[in-house]
Amino acid sequence: MSLTPAAVPGDPVPTEDPAAPGDPVPPGEPVLRMEAVRKSFGTSLVLRDVDLEVAPHTVTALIGASGSGKSTLLRCVNLLEEVDDGAIWLDGEEITDPRADADAVRRRIGVVFQAYNLFPHLTVLQNITLAPRRVHGLSRPEAEERARALLERLGLGAKADEYPDRLSGGQQQRAAIVRALAVRPRLLLLDEITAALDPELVGEVLGLVREVKDEGMTMVITTHEMVFAREVADQVCFLDAGVVLERGTPEEVFGNPGQERTRRFLRRFAEAGRL
Repeated sequence: MSLTPAAVPGDPVPTEDPAAPGDPVPPGEPVLRMEAVRKSFGTSLVLRDVDLEVAPHTVTALIGASGSGKSTLLRCVNLLEEVDDGAIWLDGEEITDPRADADAVRRRIGVVFQAYNLFPHLTVLQNITLAPRRVHGLSRPEAEERARALLERLGLGAKADEYPDRLSGGQQQRAAIVRALAVRPRLLLLDEITAALDPELVGEVLGLVREVKDEGMTMVITTHEMVFAREVADQVCFLDAGVVLERGTPEEVFGNPGQERTRRFLRRFAEAGRL
């Protein structure tokens, strides 16, 4: 099942939005690169010299205890938080340069938070078509055709005209992911998207993320679902007190972690049968 929206006249097939660069960097260059990024809130240093590279069409999973800096890292990437030091590049463009157009950067990034953030006064279809129409300049028919195609493919076609409060938590979160995909982002950020869900709804949302991965979407996700991270990620980064303490393939980080702090963190999940 393809998650790429059905083409409309004059509409290209690739995942990225027509307004965003298709594959503007040389092969092998990262979509996202962070160097020595630091972020503080008052006297609390939340990110400490974070380095990160995310290759095209790969999934990077950020794991770590609550308060380790995972969500702040994503907010810095989307320019919702201003970094104190260091730099972030998206497709080779330094987006933390003061001269960078933050709105243009955000048009190339899709974000889904653990709170669904659907507008309650808009239908599902209206929620999904808002950004393609207002930000990316699609006509209403184009935006609606793209949105309905995605909703159908993800089992939400019958919910297009419903309001969010008529949907289950899992359906609302899936609708939020569809909203992010509808703008055909270059990079998709998912922040603890199962944290607010009942356990029985977690599987359907994670299944959707697997399908998005299979479509080749470049993603950075934060999660406490270790089995999921182990299955879906190409790169796993363990954050501790704002530091990327360990990184590697899922086999390396989960199978043979090099840091004692990582081993202690993962041991709790293993003892609970969640790893």
